[in-house]
Amino acid sequence: MFSCRELLWACALLAGSVAASAQTQAVYPGIGRLATPKEVQAWDIDVRPDFKGLPAGAGSVAKGQDVWESKCASCHGIFGESNEVFSPLIGGTTVEDVKRGRVAKLQDPTTGRTTLMKLATVSTLWDYINRAMPWNQPKSLTTEEVYAVTAFLLNLGGVLPDDYTLSDKNIAEVQARMPNRLGMTTAHAMWPGNEFKGVRRPDVRNTACMKDCATEPSVASLLPDFARNAHGNLAEQNRAVGAQHGADTSRPALAPGAPVATISPPPVAVAKPAAPAVPAALALAQKHNCTACHALDKKLLGPSFTDIAKKHAGKADYLVGKIKAGGSGIWGAIPMPAQNLPEADAKVIAAWLAAGAGK
Repeated sequence: MFSCRELLWACALLAGSVAASAQTQAVYPGIGRLATPKEVQAWDIDVRPDFKGLPAGAGSVAKGQDVWESKCASCHGIFGESNEVFSPLIGGTTVEDVKRGRVAKLQDPTTGRTTLMKLATVSTLWDYINRAMPWNQPKSLTTEEVYAVTAFLLNLGGVLPDDYTLSDKNIAEVQARMPNRLGMTTAHAMWPGNEFKGVRRPDVRNTACMKDCATEPSVASLLPDFARNAHGNLAEQNRAVGAQHGADTSRPALAPGAPVATISPPPVAVAKPAAPAVPAALALAQKHNCTACHALDKKLLGPSFTDIAKKHAGKADYLVGKIKAGGSGIWGAIPMPAQNLPEADAKVIAAWLAAGAGK
């Protein structure tokens, strides 16, 4: 017979084993499993404004300049001022802003906004670079490189001196020098709980209206008949996100004041036959993120693969060199950064382009 103490120990051990099993079993039997704490930790890389989650490390301004010129300048400019591909990162801040903690030019509605003008917390800058940069190879920077690039950007903005080394030990001191550190408010009642101790008031003051409600929206503007579909169907030329999806100009216009509900739904797309197998070279181009800037038969940020093939037909060796070294000026002002991919993969892609970039 078990004693009372032995029985309690047995129950405790059984409960522990059940809890451990529950951590690895899926909510739906036979479909996956729960992530382990180690797996969750690998994805939980965000850095909070109080620097919780920030890894130990350091990086100098000088090191950051080297990383910047090799991996960042092609999109953001040598001094972070370019707005050809993305909005400018640097500019619009002054020494007085660093002292005061509020960027004066933000009060001027005619001034363009740069990232450093709006940024309130240095942790946001560090975290975004760590998770999302470079654009074509996110999460490829080492911890030292992230510290270094962050230091270099703040040096360009006049926040840090040339000989500074940013680290997890002194990043709180850097936060105290951010030009717009006092530009963020928590007095808007949008945070849960009271951890930010903001004024608890709603950010909007709308009142519910339950009378005289409009039954159906009506069309407020129309394209004239001669202009409809003059440049193709506008609904197909707009982004799929956002409030403006564009009018379906392939259809007749509605009469003024006609309810939107009278528009018939768009035709159901007919399923296309299965596409042929993707050639090995195009698969490699997708693997190495070439397709982030190049499409097969239309221009994106860079020229299409078919346009490159027409211009450099039979020049496989030349194309290998351009892929590896990058460059600008041939297809426009936007530069292509040097691509860090195996020589063998570059030769396969170059040979495919030189042969016509066939499907």
